[in-house]
Amino acid sequence: MTFLRFLILLTLAVWLGALIFFPFVAQTSFSSLPSDQAGQVVRGSLMDLHSIGLTCGVIFRLCSVVYNRTLLGHWRVFAAAHVFVLLMIALTESSQFVIIPKMDTLRISAGEIDILSASDPIRVQFDSLHAWSVRTEGTVLVLGLIVLYSVARRFSSFRT
Repeated sequence: MTFLRFLILLTLAVWLGALIFFPFVAQTSFSSLPSDQAGQVVRGSLMDLHSIGLTCGVIFRLCSVVYNRTLLGHWRVFAAAHVFVLLMIALTESSQFVIIPKMDTLRISAGEIDILSASDPIRVQFDSLHAWSVRTEGTVLVLGLIVLYSVARRFSSFRT
């Protein structure tokens, strides 16, 4: 039981920690590297962040439903924390498999995005996708914090 709690908390800590750390990686990259290289560092870091998140999300769900089954006698697959983690996974997948590939296509067709004027249609579309990417990651972070709070409350009420 303690090991399941540990894994549940570890997956949340790793995923949320990566989400919190990522903007610092992006900021440092864009302040110290040319924009095309910084973009590649940030893209690679974001892809790794998504892999971490998807892995942590699956492990969290498995451990949490087994924990519920063991402690409460039923799986509680649709508990709020489980639904929120499913949303986190879905948002992460949409960023990984929809938003980033579209941004990559635009980056390839335009070359260096930063040299395009702000009114260029490719730049406008790229900036819009970037804004969606930021919103998506922010939403995943907020949902993750809600899940962490929920799990902390659940663990404090069950003393086994």
